[in-house]
Amino acid sequence: MANAKKVGQLIKAARTQAGMTQEQLARKVKNCSASDISRAERGEKELTQEQLKQVAKATGVTQKSLLDAAKGASSSSSSPKPPAGANTTSMKVTATEKKLVQLYRSADSQTKKEVMAALKGETVETLVGSLIGSAFSALTGKKEMPEEDGEDS
Repeated sequence: MANAKKVGQLIKAARTQAGMTQEQLARKVKNCSASDISRAERGEKELTQEQLKQVAKATGVTQKSLLDAAKGASSSSSSPKPPAGANTTSMKVTATEKKLVQLYRSADSQTKKEVMAALKGETVETLVGSLIGSAFSALTGKKEMPEEDGEDS
């Protein structure tokens, strides 16, 4: 059951890092309820290898990290434990994804909101309008684009 506790800690860390609730994660794992996820995180339930693969995919961690922990392959008594609350998950990202994160972190809060809305597919028209307005301002030095004359008369 010691492995189950370690796997549980990894599942919880991966889930929270991904910003998911137990319910959201459970919906992405076949034959698994939020209660099952909760019990697995506490080390009271062992998920199947297939379920662990689905957890890894849903949370963005490597399948190997969860499967190795489940098998006990990566349990070494000589390796130091990370401090409580430390980020113990890892995720492989492409160069483009890394650049996106860097740009996002350097953006102001309004831009961050617009980017998140665009990525969620919520307000493409608003984003395009904002980008056009920003381009106009950059090119002309004026803050607002001129109003169109009533051409639809």
